[in-house]
Amino acid sequence: MTPVERPRVEGDRELEILTATLEVLGDVGYDRLTMDAVAARAKASKATLYRRWTNKVSLVIDALHHSKGPTEVPDTGSLRGDLMGVFCGMGGLVDPDTVAMFASVLTAIARDADFAAAFRTEVVGPKIAVSQQIWQRARDRGELRDDVDLALLEPALAGIVLHRVFIMGEQPTPDLITSVIDQIILPAATRDPAPTH
Repeated sequence: MTPVERPRVEGDRELEILTATLEVLGDVGYDRLTMDAVAARAKASKATLYRRWTNKVSLVIDALHHSKGPTEVPDTGSLRGDLMGVFCGMGGLVDPDTVAMFASVLTAIARDADFAAAFRTEVVGPKIAVSQQIWQRARDRGELRDDVDLALLEPALAGIVLHRVFIMGEQPTPDLITSVIDQIILPAATRDPAPTH
């Protein structure tokens, strides 16, 4: 006897469930999100959710992964322009949805090892890949100092801005991001311009 294959959740129905997941995540945070709550919000049965996602971790990570927005890497011809494009554009640190999403999973990253590992791989991993591409292009253009430690500097912009948002209570505005880029990141990373005579 061959096993009966259960139907997969796909297309519009999958998108409705992922959207409901993000809504519940925004309302109650990861710690209090349940499969029951998502099923109720999506007007679906729990069985429908479990056909596609084995647990809360896989459901939330899939929802976050689908919500990331465009993955185009800006290529403005300068490190400054590229950083501004990534961090000030849709899905960047001035996007309220991005900041709200990060806030909703912050405690889970610290408390749930399975979620943290999946979040770092599926959600943060693609952002790191974009960042590395931007910094590598800057290096190829000769913008960076030879001794710059990219492993230390790459995450600095996001780290500084998120500290000011979550610890200091500031709004992540384009002006804040521009100031961090111009006053901290570029002076630490780039070569002094050649003197003009």
